[in-house]
Amino acid sequence: MIRSQSQNKLYIFHHKRIVQYISSFLFVCLTSKSYPSLCFDSPKTIFCKEFKKEVNYEVMNPNPVMSTNGFVKPVPTEEEQAKIEEVRKLLGTLPEKLSSFCSDDAVLRYLRARNWHVNKATKMLKETLKWRVQYKPEEICWEEVAGESETGKIYRSTCVDKLGRPVLLMRPSVENSKSVKGQIRYLVYCMENAVQNLPPGEEQMVWMIDFHGYSLANVSLRTTKETAHVLQEHYPERLAFAVLYNPPKFFEPFWKVARPFLEPKTRNKVKFVYSDDQNTKQIMDENFDMDKMESAFGGNDGSDFNINIHSERMKEDDKKRLAALEGCL
Repeated sequence: MIRSQSQNKLYIFHHKRIVQYISSFLFVCLTSKSYPSLCFDSPKTIFCKEFKKEVNYEVMNPNPVMSTNGFVKPVPTEEEQAKIEEVRKLLGTLPEKLSSFCSDDAVLRYLRARNWHVNKATKMLKETLKWRVQYKPEEICWEEVAGESETGKIYRSTCVDKLGRPVLLMRPSVENSKSVKGQIRYLVYCMENAVQNLPPGEEQMVWMIDFHGYSLANVSLRTTKETAHVLQEHYPERLAFAVLYNPPKFFEPFWKVARPFLEPKTRNKVKFVYSDDQNTKQIMDENFDMDKMESAFGGNDGSDFNINIHSERMKEDDKKRLAALEGCL
C-alpha cells in the first residue's frame, strides 16, 4: 500500500506515541509512581519536568534482618513504625477481612509508594480497600479466567528466583483476547496468585517479559492504560525486578534516559537480557537456577507452557485460597 506524505507523517506520529506509551507504562509499573503526564509527553520532557523531583522513597533508615528464605528484610525504624500507626489511626476500625490486607508490611508498601506521605498513603490504601470490596480479586477463580490463559500470555512459572520469589512470565505477542475487561480480570488473578505464593517474609515478585514475536500490532493503548492503573494503584511495591528478554531496541535507550533521575534500587529493578549477549545472560545465572528455567529464556528445562498442567496447578491454588478465605469469615 502506497501512503501519501500526510499519511506517512500520521503513521510515524502514531507509532511514536505508541512507543512512548509502552515505555512510559513500563516505567510506571516498575517504580509504582503516578505521573499523569507520562503518557503524553516525550520521554526527555517527562524526566526534565517530573523525575528531577525524585526522592529516596525506598527505605528511610534500613535496619536489615535475615528471613528464613535468605531475603534481607528491613525492620521498620521507630519513625517508620510511627507512620504505620498514623495510617492505621486514619483508616479507623476495619472489618476483619479487610484488616488482613493492612499488615505492617502492606502499609509500608503504600507509604513507600507515596514517599512516606501519611495522608497520601492512607488515601491510596483506602482506595484499594474500596476496590477490593467491589472487585473481589481474591474470589476470582480459574474457571472464570481460563479462556484468557490458553496461549500462555501470562502465567506463574514453576521456576522461582534464588530467593524463592514467584516469577510471572509474560508474552505480549500471544495475546488472545480483545476484551479489556477479561484481560484485566486475568491479570488481577495472576497477581493474586503470585502474592499467594510469596515465601514467608517476602512482599515482592519477579516479572519475566518475553518479547519474542512482539510488534506494535500487539499493543492496545486502552489495555495498557488500565493495566498500569491497576498495578500502580492496587499493587504498589510488589515488583522485586523485571527481566526484559529480547526487548525491542527502542526500550533500552528510553531507560538510559530515565536512569540518572532514579534511585539505585529503582534503577536495578529493570534488567535487559538478550539471548545473543553473554554479558546480559549472566543476569539470568545470578538470579535463577537455570536448570529449572524454561529453555525459551536460556534455561535447561525443555518443557514449555502446557495449559492442562497449568490449569491443575491453578485449581489447587484456588482451593487453598478459598479455604483460607472461609477461615476469615
